[in-house]
Amino acid sequence: RRPADTEIDWKAYMQEVEGFANGTRDYTQLKGDTGPLVYPAGFVYIFLGLYHATGRGSDIRLAQYLFAGLYLLNLLLVFRIYCRTNKVPPYVFFFMCCASYRIHSIFVLRLFNDPVAMAILFLAINLFLEERWSWGCLLFSLAVSVKMNILLFAPGLLFLLLQRFGLLGCIPKLCICALLQVVLGLPFLLVNPVGYLTRSFDLGRQFQFKWTVNWRFLPEEVFQNRVFHAALLLAHLAGLGLFALHRWHSSKENILTLLKDPAKRKPASSRLTVNNILWQASCVCPLNASAWIVFILFSSNFLGVCCSRSLHYQFYVWYFHTLPYLLWCTPTTKLAHMPKVLLLGVIELCWNTYPSTVCSSLSLHICHGLILLQLWYGTAPTPVSHTPPPSRRATAMAKKAQ
Repeated sequence: RRPADTEIDWKAYMQEVEGFANGTRDYTQLKGDTGPLVYPAGFVYIFLGLYHATGRGSDIRLAQYLFAGLYLLNLLLVFRIYCRTNKVPPYVFFFMCCASYRIHSIFVLRLFNDPVAMAILFLAINLFLEERWSWGCLLFSLAVSVKMNILLFAPGLLFLLLQRFGLLGCIPKLCICALLQVVLGLPFLLVNPVGYLTRSFDLGRQFQFKWTVNWRFLPEEVFQNRVFHAALLLAHLAGLGLFALHRWHSSKENILTLLKDPAKRKPASSRLTVNNILWQASCVCPLNASAWIVFILFSSNFLGVCCSRSLHYQFYVWYFHTLPYLLWCTPTTKLAHMPKVLLLGVIELCWNTYPSTVCSSLSLHICHGLILLQLWYGTAPTPVSHTPPPSRRATAMAKKAQ
């Protein structure tokens, strides 16, 4: 039997899209039992399809089967990303598949929209790794239109676009993202544009203290204080700036060189590896470049999660599937594997503690802090005193790619 509160969010979603199915185009009039609709237009279209597929939302069993299929598809997309990076040991995938009660609940039991957004995002990342940046940007924007947490990946994506295309080459990709948002929101923008924008992209929305997972140890008045929110935003921006300057930007040149056309940049001879030659020559993303793309995107999202004003239980899916990569992307000795597995276990325990406690929320922040320290010190650039010339085989591969 399903728990009594299993259907709360699903019924609210169905009530919200039912108004659209009945002809309502004023976004402020789309409401459910849990309150007004606060997601962008892509959410409406996807869950409208589920509304019709499940008999106006009445067949919850069928909806759970559909989300079970989504869960398997999401795993397939994540595994494909991890195979390209070749960083995580195979035994960790057992934890990802079988050891998280909370993730299974979010996908198959509670039917939240967060897994839908994340599955689309992982599909977009797969396209980035295949050098299909335009299609990847289109799907990235689609994921944003389902839930705005995907914007936590946006700083990393912007950095990658500038690195790959320069400022002028980056603009068309950003236009793809913006154009899709306009197209999806057009029925609502034509009726009540202000209502649509303020409801679906409300960045100042207050969260309820009773649902917070990460800030339970604070007094509620501090949790709701706007100064505290501003401090978290500044910490987030500072973290992004530090990582962009000292971890994502591997060249010795000024970071502003990212604005230049890639063809006009000076090659970093000390870091000119065979894989970089192949990447520039054939535009095929090699293994180490795949790992670098994933590192930038996943670390960008993780910084946002660490500085979030509140994390609710369904938000675990925002970064659960990225945690193994964040832990194992740095060099790991045989003895260091067990502490990393322990970190995964403690984080899982924190997310399975309901309601959250002072101990569970503090433990979660400690785990996040340890991961951040590992990312900072484990990815520090090492000085290169001498770069050996590429082997004959490597040179031949580069010429063949040209």
